[in-house]
Amino acid sequence: MDFKEKIVTQARLAKKASRSLASLSSSSKDQALRQIAELLLENENKILTANQKDIESARGKQLSEAMIDRLTLTSARINGMADGLREIAAQPDPIGSVDRMWKRPNGLEIGLLRVPLGVVAIIYESRPNVTSDAAGLCLKAGNAVILRGGSEAIHSNTAIIQIIEYSLESTGLPKESIQLISFTERQAVQELLRLDEYIDVVIPRGGESLIRAVVENSTIPVIKHFKGVCHTFIDDKADLLMAQKIVINAKVQRPGVCNAMETLLVHKNISDEFLPSIIAKLRDHGVEIRGCSKTQAFVPDVIPASEEDWFKEYLDLILAVKVVDSIDEAIDHIHHYGSMHSEAIVTSDYQLARKFLHEVDAAAVYVNASTRFTDGGAFGLGAEIGISTQKLHARGPMGVKDLTTTKYIIYGDGQIRE
Repeated sequence: MDFKEKIVTQARLAKKASRSLASLSSSSKDQALRQIAELLLENENKILTANQKDIESARGKQLSEAMIDRLTLTSARINGMADGLREIAAQPDPIGSVDRMWKRPNGLEIGLLRVPLGVVAIIYESRPNVTSDAAGLCLKAGNAVILRGGSEAIHSNTAIIQIIEYSLESTGLPKESIQLISFTERQAVQELLRLDEYIDVVIPRGGESLIRAVVENSTIPVIKHFKGVCHTFIDDKADLLMAQKIVINAKVQRPGVCNAMETLLVHKNISDEFLPSIIAKLRDHGVEIRGCSKTQAFVPDVIPASEEDWFKEYLDLILAVKVVDSIDEAIDHIHHYGSMHSEAIVTSDYQLARKFLHEVDAAAVYVNASTRFTDGGAFGLGAEIGISTQKLHARGPMGVKDLTTTKYIIYGDGQIRE
């Protein structure tokens, strides 16, 4: 059997498994999730050994340090994966809940019943923790899932999926509920994206080039975000010590992720006080600064920012800095150059905070907090299937409920339409 036939077979089996999952009890799903969590911890050494093979291969291919960071598993990250699965198990099961019910004058009772999407395909790069997060979220929402990780994480993903398959079988669930595409050829993705007969939605997670390739080639609906060009605006009424802590965290804590800050906007009235000190502290953390002409006036040795820099998702210790005259200029800049991912304002002015919250069009908008919180775990969702910057059908970090849809249910007692 060639890989095309194998992928079609996997999709067909996932479709069949999805019908069983749709009517599965909450207790059965939660039992499986908790067992997967326990087995991940019990098999930590096996997972780390597999992960080390991927890391050595990545270094041999001279992948970036940001990519290697996303690829790397540690004991703490495996514990985080297990904790995420337990949190998912502890959440209310959305399947079978009735969002609302109303009665028509003719006596018909009409409701919206929450149901699974069906079969979800996840195409992702680097992060092997996505394997357990995606599997757990899809299972809780009653969906079958087909996972296609990047070739750079094949050993890690295979080790994790073997643990998941064992847990499914031992708890009486069809192991085809969660499957990994083991073929690393790019053509495997092309084949997967044409299987709209079996797959209901595709969610890509990775760099902009991967996501655009999925969108351009898929015959299946895609939930996506292309990139995270996240901004932090420091207003002239900001607590500058708070602002300093937020800026350092947003840029430095994990620069290679989509919710890291890429552009810092500073109100002109505090630029002379704030810019020299914050740039010095950022440089202490190894951050390269690219600034506008006004920024250069306060710190002459910064690299001049080009027009391209304002659009750039660096995913690295590089930061673009711009001085703005007002909150309106900051919001205009965000709307022109941003990616509708995560945006923040630091201010003590309540009215300006409300203005920023209401006028900035993004999946997550913050007041006095780091953009690094845009994450399913940090939002209390247990884990996330991805972050959507589009407006249909979900936006922001996607948890269990975002992996469901609704159908109308209608109760009658003999009504006919005249």
